[in-house]
Amino acid sequence: MAQLFEPLSIRSVTLPNRIGVSPMCQYSSEDGFANDWHLVHLGTRATSGAGVVFVEATAVTPEGRITPEDMGIWKDAHIEFLARIVRFMKSQGTIPGMQIAHAGRKGSTLRPWLGNAKIAIADGGWVPVAPSAIAFSDTYPMPRALLKEEIRDIVDAFAAAARRSLEAGFQVLEIHAAHGYLAHEFFSPLSNLRTDEYGGSFENRTRIGREIISAVRKVWPENLPLFIRISATDWKEDGWNLDEAVELAKQLKPLGADLVDCSSAGLVVDQKIAVGPGFQVPFAERIRRDANIPTATVGLIETKEQVIDILAKNQADLVLMAREFLRDPYWPLRAAREMKQTMSWPAQYLRAAPPDSPARKPLETATSKAKGTV
Repeated sequence: MAQLFEPLSIRSVTLPNRIGVSPMCQYSSEDGFANDWHLVHLGTRATSGAGVVFVEATAVTPEGRITPEDMGIWKDAHIEFLARIVRFMKSQGTIPGMQIAHAGRKGSTLRPWLGNAKIAIADGGWVPVAPSAIAFSDTYPMPRALLKEEIRDIVDAFAAAARRSLEAGFQVLEIHAAHGYLAHEFFSPLSNLRTDEYGGSFENRTRIGREIISAVRKVWPENLPLFIRISATDWKEDGWNLDEAVELAKQLKPLGADLVDCSSAGLVVDQKIAVGPGFQVPFAERIRRDANIPTATVGLIETKEQVIDILAKNQADLVLMAREFLRDPYWPLRAAREMKQTMSWPAQYLRAAPPDSPARKPLETATSKAKGTV
């Protein structure tokens, strides 16, 4: 029975607890570069006590962005600022995680708060690529079907992104294969109508997933964890489903995948989702049990009681939260205080810890020592 504040060891990396910050796109980059917004946003979550903090979905090619403002890791010049963020995250005792992604047919769109409409090429947009020339919706651009040699180029781009992530100092890498983005588009028969070796059967549709994991493992060190985020179901009849997700997890584990981050949906606009607190937890539980691989769960998980229950029932090994960390950036510290659990506080914030709380323990950092606050 795992506990909320119990460490989680995967390969040579040990997360200090079972709470993580899920990747959250900020749509705040220029030419893919991280900047001060990302440093402050991710740095704040790093001071929360979370076991792992993931950087947002980061594009492996310029055409792999959702919007022109997405973060990227398609060139070496992107490494320097990311490394600065990683250094700060590590100094706060959290494990820095990178998620690398390709948006596929959901690319070349406006930022969400501007309406998700397609961007014309004349206005800085591009022609997105996909397994088949099928648009996500009437408001999204029509994609171009990838040639086989272009698929191989994208697989290579994921491997190159993994190398850059390593150079930046990240300790956990996650492949984004969910939410209707490129890999998920290949997996689902609703978006993949190809007749070559990348379409048709389950083996063909999931081929790109195996190829990406294998290519990434050639450059991502054996001692570091490799995660993959998948949508466990399309929530639509005749689409990608949980049985297929289990089978994919079984195939990816021997290729070097260490954990399946279980989300769902995002492929089609007419999905019918049974939304509710923890509605995706059963997906993580099933994949964990039937594929015999560690899992993370996400989706409408907000309270410590939910997390405690999930871990106690062995439904997942790690709980990732997104929106709740936007509402409550210091969720782990608050949970530790309420549960009377010991957790290191940034020394600069220690005065806010209740005097009689066992959580009142300083986290020693180079900055805090220099300022004499420990």
